[in-house]
Amino acid sequence: MKQPALRTGVRWKIAIAIAAVGALVAVTLSLIVHNAARVSMLDSARDVQLERLKLAQRWYELSKPKDQKPKWGAKLNDSGLPPELHRLMQERRYATYVQPKAGREAPEIWAAVPLGNGEVLSLHNPYPDRSATIMKRLDEALTVGSVSVVFGGSALGVLIGARLSRRLRKAATAAGKVAQGNTDVRVREAIGGVVRDETDELARAIDALTDALNERIEAERRVTADIAHELRTPVTGLLTAAELLPPGRPTELVRDRARAMRTLVEDVLEVARLDSASERAELQEIALGEFVSRRVTVLNPDAEVRVVHESWVNTDPRRLERILGNLLTNAAKYGRGPVEVTVEGRVLRVRDHGPGFPEALLREGPSRFRTGASDRAGAGHGLGLTIAAGQARVLGARLTFRNAAPEGRAAEEEAGGAIAVLWLPEHAPTNTGSFPVLTFPGKG
Repeated sequence: MKQPALRTGVRWKIAIAIAAVGALVAVTLSLIVHNAARVSMLDSARDVQLERLKLAQRWYELSKPKDQKPKWGAKLNDSGLPPELHRLMQERRYATYVQPKAGREAPEIWAAVPLGNGEVLSLHNPYPDRSATIMKRLDEALTVGSVSVVFGGSALGVLIGARLSRRLRKAATAAGKVAQGNTDVRVREAIGGVVRDETDELARAIDALTDALNERIEAERRVTADIAHELRTPVTGLLTAAELLPPGRPTELVRDRARAMRTLVEDVLEVARLDSASERAELQEIALGEFVSRRVTVLNPDAEVRVVHESWVNTDPRRLERILGNLLTNAAKYGRGPVEVTVEGRVLRVRDHGPGFPEALLREGPSRFRTGASDRAGAGHGLGLTIAAGQARVLGARLTFRNAAPEGRAAEEEAGGAIAVLWLPEHAPTNTGSFPVLTFPGKG
């Protein structure tokens, strides 16, 4: 079972990462500063308390009579003396102690000293309110600083991520144009920028891969075209010689195979010309419905033609007839009747009621010398749909393939016929292969 994927942009991932690191650092430093400040202020309070106790001890030891009570809040043998201080008094030395209080009350700061007669003089006061106020303000400042660091880091991450994301999107767009056959596009030039990073390395690798593939494809195209061109003369001679043979069944077989070989050679040469991207459309204004009706009558009289909506299109009639003829031939050869041709505006559909297109063709598109013989009965060289797709590119049109589901069944269970759809463009390419630039008068 395929797990659902959560799609996020690079900029947000970088922003979240920087914000998380900033938050971690800010919280850690805030805790360190808070604890250090608290310990420092407690130590200062304990030192102050101890100095007060020493002053009270000197006054008590020098005062007359001895039964006078200690001053400055000091007490003798205080019953509230913490047990920890009791243990320290047995060691006969000064000691201080911070006694925490329940809830949010300020802790008690204790100081105690043993006297010569075995008594204990002690002094205790709540933690100073001023110190508590200082700690509160420090915590507020640390909180504000931490939040500022997180938001500042997030903003910085968005800026950095936006630049990287923009470069990656440009690279992806350029790579998509290359995949569509526009080999003049350079990914490195498309992403631009002054700073060099890993994106430039990726762009250079894609450009190098594109160049290598183009060289290989061009070499294969030249070899194919050369072989087909060299075969054209002997095949033509073979066909001419076959016409001179005496009538009979063997002669018909030789002539049939010679014609098939000549057709194959011509198709291979046409594919090579289409691959070279040097073909240009010779445009004419035609009524699409009327044109298709007349051509179907000649190419496949048994096909049913239905014009839903007539439309005038600017296209190359010869190439359009080539596409229509290949689609009809494919439907008649590999499908089952009836073959239906529908014209609706600029859209042309050809449907049969056979087993449908093979999955490989639907997934990857038509490919030369690959047929659907295992799925659609018959044999061939796989050039008919390849030529149709190539001629559609010359016209600036889009040719798509899909299977129709039979009535009462899902599309995945069994195909209910193959459907080829040709989408003619609103603005056809010019003789130079480019598209016209539309200008609109300004509003004044």
